[in-house]
Amino acid sequence: MGKLIIVSAPSGAGKSTIVARLLAEFPRIEFSVSATSRPPRGKEKDGVEYYFLSPDEFRRRISEDDFIEWEEVYEGRYYGTLRNELERIWSKGHAIIFDIDVKGALNLKKIFGSDALSIFIMPPSVKELRSRLTHRGTDSDEEIHRRIAKAEIELADAPNFDVTIINDNLHEAVERTKNKISEFLG
Repeated sequence: MGKLIIVSAPSGAGKSTIVARLLAEFPRIEFSVSATSRPPRGKEKDGVEYYFLSPDEFRRRISEDDFIEWEEVYEGRYYGTLRNELERIWSKGHAIIFDIDVKGALNLKKIFGSDALSIFIMPPSVKELRSRLTHRGTDSDEEIHRRIAKAEIELADAPNFDVTIINDNLHEAVERTKNKISEFLG
């Protein structure tokens, strides 16, 4: 078993952008592609951003114990981490980085303990989070409202993470995150 870096945040806080920059900086860290039952957004490709499974396929794989962790984030919308994804990355001697929702992050931290570094990316404010989601242009007003409601709950979990990084300046947030990961990896 190798090391894991778990990056989580409410939707729109900048975690995917930060993870992309980290991957460019750390060649021995590899992205864990999560599975989901939601349809692809924009230009997302199966096996790149997510493994896109139908809800029935996702439930079948749950019953076959194919997931190290999984969550029904919204009704009928599953997200999870496939066991074979971890094995694939560790077999190369790489550490794994996750871009994952808060519940999934806390589940992984519970499973892997000190072999995992959990990082919570905090938006500067809920108002700024709403603005980012609106300007992203990928979600309906109803979806944005649902994401903000979920974010308000997720923000309460920030103290359960090893590190909280406030993303009020992207460059500085990336640098602080890089420093924490360098310390963790040794």
